[in-house]
Amino acid sequence: MRSRVPWSTGPSLKEKTDEMGIDFDRFIRGLKYNQTDVEMAGEFGVSEKTIRHLKDHFMSHGVGSVMGQD
Repeated sequence: MRSRVPWSTGPSLKEKTDEMGIDFDRFIRGLKYNQTDVEMAGEFGVSEKTIRHLKDHFMSHGVGSVMGQD
Protein backbone atom coordinates (compact mmCIF):
# COMPACT_ATOMS: atom_id res chain seq x y z
CA MET A 1 0.00 0.00 0.00
CA ARG A 2 1.33 3.45 -0.93
CA SER A 3 1.82 6.04 1.75
CA ARG A 4 -0.54 8.97 1.51
CA VAL A 5 1.69 11.29 3.51
CA PRO A 6 3.70 13.91 1.57
CA TRP A 7 7.46 13.61 1.66
CA SER A 8 10.29 15.72 0.37
CA THR A 9 11.84 14.51 -2.87
CA GLY A 10 14.73 16.92 -2.97
CA PRO A 11 16.10 20.21 -1.73
CA SER A 12 13.78 23.20 -1.59
CA LEU A 13 14.47 26.33 -3.58
CA LYS A 14 15.67 28.00 -0.36
CA GLU A 15 18.19 25.20 0.20
CA LYS A 16 19.39 25.46 -3.40
CA THR A 17 19.85 29.23 -3.25
CA ASP A 18 21.62 28.97 0.12
CA GLU A 19 23.96 26.34 -1.31
CA MET A 20 24.86 28.67 -4.17
CA GLY A 21 25.33 31.73 -1.95
CA ILE A 22 22.24 33.46 -3.35
CA ASP A 23 19.97 35.42 -1.03
CA PHE A 24 16.60 33.64 -1.29
CA ASP A 25 14.46 36.75 -0.70
CA ARG A 26 16.36 38.75 -3.33
CA PHE A 27 16.03 35.84 -5.77
CA ILE A 28 12.25 35.74 -5.25
CA ARG A 29 12.11 39.52 -5.68
CA GLY A 30 13.95 39.14 -8.98
CA LEU A 31 11.31 36.66 -10.11
CA LYS A 32 8.54 39.02 -8.98
CA TYR A 33 9.98 41.87 -11.04
CA ASN A 34 10.69 39.59 -14.01
CA GLN A 35 14.44 40.23 -14.04
CA THR A 36 16.30 38.55 -16.87
CA ASP A 37 18.75 35.72 -16.33
CA VAL A 38 21.58 38.12 -17.23
CA GLU A 39 20.45 40.70 -14.66
CA MET A 40 20.08 38.11 -11.90
CA ALA A 41 23.36 36.38 -12.75
CA GLY A 42 25.16 39.73 -12.53
CA GLU A 43 23.47 40.64 -9.24
CA PHE A 44 24.33 37.32 -7.59
CA GLY A 45 27.69 36.67 -9.21
CA VAL A 46 26.68 33.32 -10.73
CA SER A 47 26.25 32.02 -14.26
CA GLU A 48 23.10 32.49 -16.32
CA LYS A 49 22.86 28.68 -16.39
CA THR A 50 22.60 28.66 -12.58
CA ILE A 51 19.80 31.23 -12.67
CA ARG A 52 17.96 29.26 -15.37
CA HIS A 53 18.26 26.12 -13.25
CA LEU A 54 16.81 27.90 -10.20
CA LYS A 55 14.00 29.47 -12.24
CA ASP A 56 13.17 26.07 -13.77
CA HIS A 57 13.07 24.57 -10.27
CA PHE A 58 10.70 27.31 -9.15
CA MET A 59 8.41 26.83 -12.17
CA SER A 60 8.22 23.04 -11.80
CA HIS A 61 8.33 22.63 -8.00
CA GLY A 62 7.52 26.00 -6.50
CA VAL A 63 9.38 27.03 -3.38
CA GLY A 64 9.46 23.48 -1.95
CA SER A 65 9.68 20.03 -3.45
CA VAL A 66 6.95 18.13 -1.67
CA MET A 67 5.00 15.36 -3.34
CA GLY A 68 2.26 13.07 -2.14
CA GLN A 69 -1.45 12.37 -2.25
CA ASP A 70 -4.44 13.50 -0.23
